[in-house]
Amino acid sequence: MTTRILIADDQEDIRSGFRLILDSQPDMTVVGEAADGESAVALAGELSPDVVLADIRMPRLDGLEVTRLLAPRTRVVVVTTFDLDEYVHTALRNGACGFLLKRSGPALLIEGVRAAMAGDTLISPQITVRLLSRIAEAGPAAPSAPGPHPLTGREVDIVRLVARGLTNAEIGAELFISAGTAKTHIANVQAKLGARNRVGIAAWAWEHGVAKAEAD
Repeated sequence: MTTRILIADDQEDIRSGFRLILDSQPDMTVVGEAADGESAVALAGELSPDVVLADIRMPRLDGLEVTRLLAPRTRVVVVTTFDLDEYVHTALRNGACGFLLKRSGPALLIEGVRAAMAGDTLISPQITVRLLSRIAEAGPAAPSAPGPHPLTGREVDIVRLVARGLTNAEIGAELFISAGTAKTHIANVQAKLGARNRVGIAAWAWEHGVAKAEAD
């Protein structure tokens, strides 16, 4: 199947560059371009793309609001020049399937689209390192309320691996299950925890000491 992509960025040269990169892939096609956030939301409704690539700083509606309006019905990957923690956290909290820096290059852009289609969340490596280091420094928080653990033993294993940044395929290899089964477990975990994406699962793991238990 061909992945249908909508590019939302207020810079025409960026849109043209992304189109060249993505259209060069045999399994991807750019179906539309938007120069502002309102147009992006409207085009997404008209074209029903599989993935929207959204810049953060755009006229009329910014990429964070575009993400909130479209996700999770549409997969949104934020692609921006700005890697401020506030932007990263808001984008992921709003349901983004990835957060990439424009300077990361064509290969990561392509990988980000494929990860979104596979149900994974790809974040530019330099951002991931910073986020995880800060979570680790903060340490796990005490559970907000006593009570039985909401997850099964297998789901705890899945959560620990998600917190390590593994993809569905890597989780499957680690636990000797298929990538599809790993994806199903992750969907169940998201439902139980009320997490919007994998980063939410990872944050829960660190906050409740589950990720630390893996390290120990």
